[in-house]
Amino acid sequence: MKLSPLQQYGIVTANYWAFTLTDGALRMLVVFHFHQLGYSTLEIAFLFLFYELFGVITNLYGGWIGARYGLRLTLWVGTLLQVLALLMLIPVAASWPKLISVLYVMTAQAISGIAKDLNKMSAKSAIKTVVPETPDDQQQGQKQLFKWVAILTGSKNALKGVGFFLGGVLLTAFGFNAAVGWMAAGLALAFLLTLVLTGEIGKMKSKPAFSSLFSKSRGINVLSLARFFLFGARDVWFVVALPVFLEASLGWSFGEIGGFLGLWVIGYGIVQGSAPGLRRLWGQTTSPGVSALQFWSVLLTAIPALIAVALWRQVDVSLAITAGLAAFGVVFAMNSSIHSYMVLAYTDTENVSLNVGFYYMANAAGRLAGTLLSGAVFMLGRTEVVGMQACLWASSLLLLLSALTCRELPRIHPIGLNSASAT
Repeated sequence: MKLSPLQQYGIVTANYWAFTLTDGALRMLVVFHFHQLGYSTLEIAFLFLFYELFGVITNLYGGWIGARYGLRLTLWVGTLLQVLALLMLIPVAASWPKLISVLYVMTAQAISGIAKDLNKMSAKSAIKTVVPETPDDQQQGQKQLFKWVAILTGSKNALKGVGFFLGGVLLTAFGFNAAVGWMAAGLALAFLLTLVLTGEIGKMKSKPAFSSLFSKSRGINVLSLARFFLFGARDVWFVVALPVFLEASLGWSFGEIGGFLGLWVIGYGIVQGSAPGLRRLWGQTTSPGVSALQFWSVLLTAIPALIAVALWRQVDVSLAITAGLAAFGVVFAMNSSIHSYMVLAYTDTENVSLNVGFYYMANAAGRLAGTLLSGAVFMLGRTEVVGMQACLWASSLLLLLSALTCRELPRIHPIGLNSASAT
């Protein structure tokens, strides 16, 4: 049975959704389980070091592999590696020496990081294969691309939020070891759906040279740098500092923290998926461009600083964090949605996996930097509140750098006129 590009994209997306559930749940499981064992925030951050580091490497090489051998291969390898990583975590025990435990979990997280970015690169590159390259109406083509990107990224983040909640629930109900076992079994079933994919999806007509790993497009390069700062700014306070702060300073349970962060990510995903409709409500009828990204970047910069000031002024902590997170989520979602659209608008179908891989390499590098800073900066504070303030100020600084970088972006060319070497 020959599948249409749309049907293949649907299968890739369904697998990506299943993968995202396990990825979100695993993050909460690792943070909560090892914090429960008495690990410091910096030690927990190091558990994610290889996850993010190998994500950087994977995005760089994964795009080249996808362009050369097709997106089916990268999707299969990514899914099976995540199953392996989950299975590796089943025997982890509190009785293990701390050094052995950290190194072992870091290795499993490295495999999970490779898996996550192979899977994500495959799903996001596949979008370009179902959007016409040279439609009669160029502006309509750009709007269609923005819509497809928004739906995928929004649904992915909503499901990641469900995964956060799932991680807290599974840890409470079954414990760490059984939880990762159940997730491995579920993802293995999702893998079976992908066996019907054709090997041609995402494959370049000519084999790309190894030197093509690095993007030659000014738009992709500048946008990648802005993405590095953007996701570093998010993770510097969200990944390690925030869950630990909620548990240690506010006394929330693991289930409450997982549910709260899960709802936040779900809401973030809904806003992200609704970005085209929200822009129409605000009178923006064309696809977003450089000016839109600059506006949302500047607006986002102020929010972590305002939360930090509220904590310094001893405003009710629960109110400051929850209201601040809500505002941050809405603005960050709009920003990220436009980012995800623009990386595809700057490229063409032939080079899509190469450029998307390079772009998400910068994304993973930003997460790596943010994760390490989240544990280190929070630990430097004399109290949990001071540590949280420090992480928020670091976030605001990184967002300012992202906003300044966006000023250097070139104008987006219409679909069909793009070139990976365009300047």
